Amino acid sequence: METEVKGPITLSREVEATQIPMGWRLKLPAGSTVRITQSLGGSYTVTTDIGYMVRIDAKDADALGLTPTEQPASATPGEFNEQAVWDQMKQVYDPEIPVNIVDLGLIYGCEINDVEGGKRIEVKMTMTAPGCGMGDILRGDVHNKLSRLPGVKEVQVDIVFDPPWNPGMMSEAARLKLGLDLDMMGGSPMYR
Repeated sequence: METEVKGPITLSREVEATQIPMGWRLKLPAGSTVRITQSLGGSYTVTTDIGYMVRIDAKDADALGLTPTEQPASATPGEFNEQAVWDQMKQVYDPEIPVNIVDLGLIYGCEINDVEGGKRIEVKMTMTAPGCGMGDILRGDVHNKLSRLPGVKEVQVDIVFDPPWNPGMMSEAARLKLGLDLDMMGGSPMYR
């Protein structure tokens, strides 16, 4: 669930955060002032009082004065199905864009195979830009969410850059949410 933009918020304690888009870990001291710009997929994107954009994990919601909302493990608890895999990946969001990674077109492939005692899920995903430092963080988010599904024994998430991502890979819903019109200028995105 999306939290409305709040701020300013004074952190009640020190929190570890991830600087966007570099992916560097840093500590925000207690008393720092932040503003929530996005709260999707169980994490909070905030801007700091010195202008950094960072991601704070749900486990640190209390430092923001919030109670984290737990995401469901699967659509049908106790039973594995392919829809649950896609539902879990739709709970992972780019911290700069309020659209999940599936609708952004970042998932290039998802293969589900039987292994001894359960399922193996192999995901090929990309980033909106090859130099994005958030790649390992988003890959970890996908891995963690898929690993929690019932019956899943192995998860492999690989980041690939072929073909290069472009806005045309987004779902219609994502383009509408972001106000992009890909029909204008021969498929190049334009803001409405």
